[in-house]
Parts: sequence; structure tokens; C-alpha cells
Amino acid sequence: MEKSLNKCLEDISQVAGVKSCLLTDEQGLSLGSKGRIAAQSSGIVTALAQQAAHLEPDNPKRPVIILENDNRQCYIHGSGKIIAAVQKIVSS
Repeated sequence: MEKSLNKCLEDISQVAGVKSCLLTDEQGLSLGSKGRIAAQSSGIVTALAQQAAHLEPDNPKRPVIILENDNRQCYIHGSGKIIAAVQKIVSS
């Protein structure tokens, strides 16, 4: 499983504009990260994904959370038992 998670992190980090990525489980345990994202933020990422899911509890699809500032965006999305956070550079 570790090899497939590392491959997933590598594939995500190769997408144009991606600065860093983090994978976490439903308990907030960091499964891996690539780039400058702090592995310690895995609990916060998990909590945000879980709280956003409460906005539409009857919807089986989890929402995508987008946090952004002037020069970057952070996408958070849970799929199954894994939650991903991806930071991208915003092109001007």
C-alpha cells in the first residue's frame, strides 16, 4: 500500500502548478506528503473535510473545499477512506 500511496503523491505533484500535496486517513493520520505542506496539518485537513460533509449529509459525494489567497489555492477532498489536500500556484 505504501508504494501505491507514494506513486499517487508523485503523480499529483507532477501536475502543472501543483506545489505540494498531502494524503491523510479519516482519523487525521498523515499517510504521506510531498512538497512544503506540513504533515502536522493532516488533522486539520481531515477535520475540514468532515465538517464540510455535514453541510449536505444526505449527499453521498463529499464536497471539494477550496481555500485560496492571492497566489495559491488549496483543494481538500475526501474519497473513500483517504482525504487529499493539494496546494496549487495561482497563475496571474
